[in-house]
Amino acid sequence: MNNSRPVRQEVIIRHPDAYQIKVPLPFPLRWVNAYVLEGPTGWTIIDPGLRTQEAEQVWTSVFAELSLEPRRIERIVLTHHHPDHYGLAGWLQELADAPVLLSRLGLEQARLLWGAGTPLTERMLALFRLHGLPEDLEAPMREHMDGFVPAVSPQPEVTTMEEGEEIPLGSRMYRAIHTPGHAAGHLCFYQPETKAMFCGDHVLPQISPNVSYLPGGIDENPLASFLESLETISRYEVGMAYPGHREPFTRLTERAKELIGHHDERLAAMKALLSEPMTAYAVCRAMFGDRLSVHQLRFGLAETLAHLVWLQKAGQLSSVEHEGIIRYVKHDLD
Repeated sequence: MNNSRPVRQEVIIRHPDAYQIKVPLPFPLRWVNAYVLEGPTGWTIIDPGLRTQEAEQVWTSVFAELSLEPRRIERIVLTHHHPDHYGLAGWLQELADAPVLLSRLGLEQARLLWGAGTPLTERMLALFRLHGLPEDLEAPMREHMDGFVPAVSPQPEVTTMEEGEEIPLGSRMYRAIHTPGHAAGHLCFYQPETKAMFCGDHVLPQISPNVSYLPGGIDENPLASFLESLETISRYEVGMAYPGHREPFTRLTERAKELIGHHDERLAAMKALLSEPMTAYAVCRAMFGDRLSVHQLRFGLAETLAHLVWLQKAGQLSSVEHEGIIRYVKHDLD
């Protein structure tokens, strides 16, 4: 039996602009898409995935299948800092002795999340506590957040990229487009001649990218940033979009508009719940249910906060703090 056959059939898919590599994930998304592009003097890898033993084994098989010597990897490019994209970058950098490219904002957040003392963990827990997270869920939430540290270690040495910069991906130059919202500092990469776009998690087919509010002034209105970025990206002429999750697709403009509509509906649904004061935690449970894992609750609560912040900044909600807990109520303007 040929043990490499599943890799050829299920993990490596050849597209006109790149090889799509399905790197496994230990949570419901199942895999993240990495992309491998061959250039005249070496290879570029985009978003190598979360560091797990299974993911390392997949990359070892990919190197063999593509006859790709790790030392011929010229650069490792990250659309954003989230662990399922960033996690293997340091491991791969050690193998390849190649630069890792990430936006400046992405690097700042990676250091807050996984640098010395993981400072964002305590800030996130304080934020969630302020918005109604029950005390008995704080320890599991802390364990969940700190549990990502091994999956992003070793930390890479990062070379920062800027919006508008021309980045070599394989044999062509791509323009870096700043598309914040899902992640501050998120970059998409566009090739105007081939009309290919590597869009990370900014626009996904079939599923909606998570948009989370984070403490610390990183982005005071991430949903507004996301909706504005969707409008921006929808104006590009894209023949093939290569996303971070699910399969490459051709309807980028239409999908961006669908995602705007999805968030309009979610804003209306959350506002409708607030006939009486509610915490963000209570709104999250009403929207997403009581059967969330800790992983799902973290992202569900942060996304709920992003929507409530948008509504408050739009003048449609007020918030009141009482005994260390914030509750929201809608304005009677309808």
